[in-house]
Amino acid sequence: MSLESIGLLHPGEMGAALGAVLVRAGYSVRWASDGRSAATALRAESAGLLDAGTPRALVESSDLVISVCPPDAALDVARLLPPRPLLYLDANAIAPATARQVAAIVESAGGRYVDGGIVGPPPALGRSTSLYLSGEEAGEVAGLFAGTTVEAITLSPGATAASALKMCYAAWSKGSAALLLAIRALAVAEAVEQPLLEAWGRSQPSLADLSFRAAEQAATKGWRWAGEMREVASTFGSAGLPTGFHEAAADLYARPGRDEAAPADAATLATIVAALLGAPTQGR
Repeated sequence: MSLESIGLLHPGEMGAALGAVLVRAGYSVRWASDGRSAATALRAESAGLLDAGTPRALVESSDLVISVCPPDAALDVARLLPPRPLLYLDANAIAPATARQVAAIVESAGGRYVDGGIVGPPPALGRSTSLYLSGEEAGEVAGLFAGTTVEAITLSPGATAASALKMCYAAWSKGSAALLLAIRALAVAEAVEQPLLEAWGRSQPSLADLSFRAAEQAATKGWRWAGEMREVASTFGSAGLPTGFHEAAADLYARPGRDEAAPADAATLATIVAALLGAPTQGR
């Protein structure tokens, strides 16, 4: 099957960057503006994406549909598919069990499912990102990114191997950041922040700066990472492992308000610590 026409649901920061990579590689990439924000429209325009109008129109004009959305929305996005024999790449941070549900939705609509997991920041000129792929059609999708700033890595034919790998990777990278922020909040609550920093300075000097980075991520991405941590917890539970580590991380990431412009500095850290020690933010 030719994959010349590609649909992208929905171009957030990561999705728009992936779309831009494909546009630069010579592919026609569409998005659906219906119901999306002005910020999303600006990202799509900057990436060179074409507007199909509605999600249904996008799907009906695409050979391949790529889903890059918050984990909590992965199932709802898949349910947008009308009956059509297209290829569907779910590149969301979801548990293997959730990926299997997405695959069932896609296949019931006559499509073919490819499992994906993205590791790294959004791709840009001079900066690469890893896209792990699994499933019988994984090689076909990987070929789209040959020679680009996205390193497409094909795993096993197993239908959800890419999602499993993403969960393992995020369990550490985002789970440990949440733990670090919780420790900073505890030190403030117990009035031992300065002694803790001095102890770290002697034995773990990197942790103070890592705290600033973790605070920036909690402010700018915590609203999305909360759902990802719930997916990680579900993955641990499916393997008979304790889920509490990442259920707690989800709780922590849900507490701060969303601030897309937050820098990695002491002021942001103080704001995040205050949010962690207060009541959880409602509606996240």
